Amino acid sequence: MSQATEQEAPPHPWAGQELEHLRDLLDEGRVKLGVHIRKMNSPGSPVYRYGENVIPAAIILTTSFGATALIHFYVGAVVLAIGCTWWVWKVQPRIKDGVFERSAAWVLEKPIQFDLMWAKGVLSLYAQLPDGRERVATRRDDWRAYVRSFHDDPGLAGTPAAPDPAP
Repeated sequence: MSQATEQEAPPHPWAGQELEHLRDLLDEGRVKLGVHIRKMNSPGSPVYRYGENVIPAAIILTTSFGATALIHFYVGAVVLAIGCTWWVWKVQPRIKDGVFERSAAWVLEKPIQFDLMWAKGVLSLYAQLPDGRERVATRRDDWRAYVRSFHDDPGLAGTPAAPDPAP
């Protein structure tokens, strides 16, 4: 063995298990996952659903055009305004929540999927620690190092807190 091999630091205890520990941190509520909804709700995304985006808009437009052609321009405009309001208040929040849930489930399934979406800048991680400090990791940061950083904090991610010194 060479001297360089003998002097290398031992691997981190969580090395290779960062995604599992990230799931634990998310379940405990210590870390929050951020998803870029617009990027994930675009054609080509693994969680994009064509029907939930196109069908409601097509219904609104078809109904508005029909009301304009069959009744009057003003009725079509009112139908369009009501349809757009319904879209913004009812449909869009449901789509946003669905995209977030599907994205989170998909990226937390396998490390390669998480790495792919992390590299595309779709994901971010956020934690507010009990002492008020905030930790954020985005595309330019290493998410694995971010997750491993919780190993050293007492009481985080199942790490036992350090005992109080004897008086």
